[in-house]
Amino acid sequence: MMTKMNSKLGVRAMTLFVLAILLAGSVFEVSAQRRRRPVRRTPVRRVVIPTYTVPADTVIRVRLNQQLSSRTARIGDRFSANVTEPVHAGAGVEVIPVGSKVWGRVTSVKQAGRRTPGQILVAFNSVQLPKGTSYAINGSLSSLQADDVNSDNEGSVTGRSNRNRDAVFIGGGAATGAIIGAIAGGGKGAGIGAIIGGALGTGARVYEKEKDAEVKSGTEFGVILNRNVTMPAAR
Repeated sequence: MMTKMNSKLGVRAMTLFVLAILLAGSVFEVSAQRRRRPVRRTPVRRVVIPTYTVPADTVIRVRLNQQLSSRTARIGDRFSANVTEPVHAGAGVEVIPVGSKVWGRVTSVKQAGRRTPGQILVAFNSVQLPKGTSYAINGSLSSLQADDVNSDNEGSVTGRSNRNRDAVFIGGGAATGAIIGAIAGGGKGAGIGAIIGGALGTGARVYEKEKDAEVKSGTEFGVILNRNVTMPAAR
C-alpha cells in the first residue's frame, strides 16, 4: 500500500516538474518575442520652406531712425533704418516688407577740417523682419537720385553697376545737413575732389567746406546690396 502511494506521489511530482518546465519555456519564449519585436518609429515630416533670391545691386529704400554726425560718431557705432518700400525677389515674391529694419555701422568718420567737410562712411550687415527674424546682408550706402538707380514696372530698384561703392555722407548746406557722395578716385584716403552722388532732400550736388555731416533722423536714402541674399517669402 505504501509503495503504491509513493509511486503516485512520484508521478504527480514528475508531472508538476514537467508542467513547470513547459510553463517556464513559454514565458521565456514570450519574453524573447517581446524583445525581438521591432519598435515602430513615427516618421518625422520635415516642412521645406521655399526661399527666393534678392539679386546683388538691388537698392532697399530706408529711413534713418537716429541722427548721425561726423562730429560725434565713432567707428563701430550701430544704427538702424526702417524699410519704406517692400523688396521683391527675382520671382516677384515679396521678401522684405515695409517696417523691416536694416542695421548698419559706422566704418570710418572724419570731422570737418579747415578745407574739407565732415565725412561718415557706413556699411550695412543685416535686415530684421517685423517678426524679429534677421538675415545677414552685405550692403553699401546709395543715393536715390533718378540717375543713380534704375526702376522697373514692379517697383524694384537697382543701382547702376558702374557707381562707386565707397559712398559716404558728406557735410552739406544748411538745408540738407549732408549729401551722399563718393570720394574721387575711391578709397578712404583719397581727397574729396569731385563729388558723385545726390543731395539728401534737394537737387543740389555741392558740399560745404568746414561743415560736419549731420544726417538727421528721418533722412531717406538707399542701401545697395553687394551680394545676393536668399530669404523666404514675407509672412
